[in-house]
Amino acid sequence: MTKDNLILAFETSCDETSVSVVKNGHEILSNVIATQIKSHRRFGGVVPEIASRHHIEVINQVMTEAMAEAQVDYDDLDAVAVTKGPGLVGALLVGVAAAKSVALVEQKPLIGVDHIAGHINAANLDNEVVYPALALVVSGGHTELVYLTDENSYEIIGDTRDDAAGEAYDKIGRVLGIKYPAGKTIDEMAHQGSDTFHFPRAMMEDDDYDFSFSGLKSAFINTVHHADQLGETLDQNDLAASFQASVIDVLVHKTLRAIAEYKPETFILAGGVAANQGLRERLATKISKLPQQPKVIIPPLRLCGDNAAMIGAAAYHQFKAQDFADLTLNADPSLELPYAESMLD
Repeated sequence: MTKDNLILAFETSCDETSVSVVKNGHEILSNVIATQIKSHRRFGGVVPEIASRHHIEVINQVMTEAMAEAQVDYDDLDAVAVTKGPGLVGALLVGVAAAKSVALVEQKPLIGVDHIAGHINAANLDNEVVYPALALVVSGGHTELVYLTDENSYEIIGDTRDDAAGEAYDKIGRVLGIKYPAGKTIDEMAHQGSDTFHFPRAMMEDDDYDFSFSGLKSAFINTVHHADQLGETLDQNDLAASFQASVIDVLVHKTLRAIAEYKPETFILAGGVAANQGLRERLATKISKLPQQPKVIIPPLRLCGDNAAMIGAAAYHQFKAQDFADLTLNADPSLELPYAESMLD
């Protein structure tokens, strides 16, 4: 009988302190998350110094709760994993220090995990990814199309050249007077409005798989400011619907083209913006109409945002490959997955 492997995972890349125990890369035994949203909301975004302080204050308590909920002790663990980047350097360092301390005291292997690989591997929790796979990762800091030939091979085939989609949501949310984080509210408003402003769809017809949302953000802001100068009142639901339609049109168009070219066995939607109902519905509908349909995995809402279970899922593949770190492991706020100009070259 094969022994179960238990991994204690830490995630502190931004404004969520999370610790999880994951069994065999698929089963969540615990996934405790302490959010900081209320602390950052009054500033309209994440304040790095405040985020770091909150992580320090709660990480021991979160770890204790995760171990208790999983009903395991440290002797049961096979490895300790932690997000090493990308993210806010001060926040990352708190998780890295905690994971290294546990690994040192308990003499367990240490695994440093890429945050984006974590988001992608949320698909492996309660699901099975069949390779090759294609992932659309959409979050506050990243908008990427990633091709996976196997469970430890990541190739970025498309990336954002400026603002990520989630970042654009938060910026136009401030223009509309929506409290941070704005994504969920804008999504709800979009379902009540219509695409009446027809904002630009940047780079949609380009041959590559890159994204750009700065032009859309500028067009949105200019439309609102121009109306303010004229004393006109614009329908906020229509503004939200028009903005979201532009984002989704570009994301879905490039994703479908990548599916047609790379022919993955599995398609994964990942990242915080994967919680967007408009995006989830459009992708599922469009992919269902393809002549050759990949398996589609869209994680449940609770696993779309930052959480340690996804880090434990990604770490399991590295554990099997014996891809371990030593105690010199450090935070890398600019960490990037391997990049390929073209997978077909």
